[in-house]
Amino acid sequence: MTDTRGPQPAQSAQYDGAYAAGAQGAAGALPGERQPQQQASQPYHPPQAYQQGSQTGSVRRPRTGARTTPRTRKARLRVAKADPWSVMKVSFLLSIALGICTIVASAVLWMVMDAMGVFSTVGGTISEATGSNESNGFDLQSFLSLPRVLMFTTIIAVIDVVLATALATLGAFIYNLSAGFVGGVELTLAEDE
Repeated sequence: MTDTRGPQPAQSAQYDGAYAAGAQGAAGALPGERQPQQQASQPYHPPQAYQQGSQTGSVRRPRTGARTTPRTRKARLRVAKADPWSVMKVSFLLSIALGICTIVASAVLWMVMDAMGVFSTVGGTISEATGSNESNGFDLQSFLSLPRVLMFTTIIAVIDVVLATALATLGAFIYNLSAGFVGGVELTLAEDE
C-alpha cells in the first residue's frame, strides 16, 4: 500500500517503527499500540506532561494569558435512596417544632386580638343578633377564652405531629420504590468560592 499524502515525519516514523516491531516480534499488533518491553531490565518510564527544563530548581511561571482565578468545581450526584428511619426522626423533630410555633403563634394572636377589643365587639354583635327577652344570646368571649383556644391548638398540633411523621416516612418508602425504577433525583453541586 502506498501513502499518497506526502511526507509526514513524526507519525510516519512512529507507524513505520511500530510496523517494523510488529513484523519482527509481536504478530497482530496494530500501528500506534505500545509494544511489550523487549528488555525486562529497563523500567518503564511514563511520558511526562511537562518536560523538565535544563535548569534544576527553576520556578514554573504561568502563561501570560492564563487564568489565575480558580475554577468552580461541580459534581453531579444522584439521591438513590432515602433512609426511612432517618426521615422519620427528622420529620418528627421538625413537626414538633412546627407544633410549638403554632401554639405560640395562636396565643400571641389571641392576646393581640383581645387587646384590640375584637372579641368584645364581635361578641356584642353576636349576642344582640342571637339574644331574646329571656336569654342574652351566644357569649363569644366565654367560648373563645384563652385556655379553650390553647387546648384546641394543642390538639391540632399533636395530630399534625403524628400525621406529618407518618406521611414523611411513607414518602421515603415511596421515593425508594420509584428511585429503583427511574434512578432517583439528580443534583448538581457547586463548590462555594
